[in-house]
Amino acid sequence: MTSAESLFQPFSYKSLRLKNRIVMAPMTRSFSPGGVPTEAVAAYYERRAAGDVGLILTEGTVIGRPAASNDPAVPHIHGEAALEGWRRAVRAVHGAGGLIAPQIWHMGAIGPHASGWVAPAPQEGPSGLRAPGETVGVTMSEADIEATIAAFARAAADSKAAGFDAVEIHGAHGYLIDQFFWSGTNLRTDSWGGPTIAERSRFAAAVVRAVRQAVGEDFVIILRLSQWKQQDFATRLAATPAEMEAWLAPLAEAGVDIFHCSQRRFWEAEFEGSDLNFAGWAKKVTGRPTITVGSVGLSGEFISTFRGETADPASLDELLRRYDRGDFDLVAVGRALLGDADWVRKVREGRGAELRGFSRDALAVLA
Repeated sequence: MTSAESLFQPFSYKSLRLKNRIVMAPMTRSFSPGGVPTEAVAAYYERRAAGDVGLILTEGTVIGRPAASNDPAVPHIHGEAALEGWRRAVRAVHGAGGLIAPQIWHMGAIGPHASGWVAPAPQEGPSGLRAPGETVGVTMSEADIEATIAAFARAAADSKAAGFDAVEIHGAHGYLIDQFFWSGTNLRTDSWGGPTIAERSRFAAAVVRAVRQAVGEDFVIILRLSQWKQQDFATRLAATPAEMEAWLAPLAEAGVDIFHCSQRRFWEAEFEGSDLNFAGWAKKVTGRPTITVGSVGLSGEFISTFRGETADPASLDELLRRYDRGDFDLVAVGRALLGDADWVRKVREGRGAELRGFSRDALAVLA
């Protein structure tokens, strides 16, 4: 028995059967030229499966919209070449005893990539805004919105047909779905906007319903959400538990099975008067299973390390206290797994002295 033994109990929900509670968080890698995941991408995920990750969530994979991506090396989840690349990855992960789900994604209006690459159509968003007052794209028409909802559904159906074990919808971090949630980037006066978070959640709920129809009732749908945005770390969509319930309950009703609750630091309380984090409150107000994520197993939060600071291995005691209390059901690990494919096995075997830290150098290779 190790101090982390409780994380190594199985988890089952609908058709998803996990051998433990540890999830590999989705992390953009940009190693898929032309949007096609390579054999090296498949091997990267295979190594994490062999290292006993319970569920691998892939890097973001963009849906079939002309401006869904601003990066030519981010993988697609449409087109035969890309889907064959993902089928190869699924086979590799399953062969290593793991399970895998794609994160399906539309980046929205976020500005140009550092490479200078330009998408074949203008970037699109609910109001063409990257952040309040910052226009970088076009406002989506009703036809654009309906086509985007359909593209999410096609991506989910293609994912299931490719052999993936579940699907995650990216609704966090200031990308398209999150731009609909955020009052600062959704200025619409039609049925896709509104002054309340419940009204601005209609687009996400429509995406979830379309995905549910595409994959059937037994296929697990995960939705990743965040309060913070890459454009503004301090902004919040829900300032109270009541607002969080107004935000999340309609999404659960639409078909979300598991909420993946992104924080920069998992241990931070979401609201005054309680030490529950985002995942703890999401579980409380919806009754659905939740995934917590945010600097698990490392000393520094990820924005700082991406800027060049190093992060050292850190205690899991606070994580385990909250997990054992029942605050959340699953734990997503990002940078620690990016830098060490055997992180899960080392934790289970009590090999804490062998755990590695993380530095920005790890982002330059697909190890």
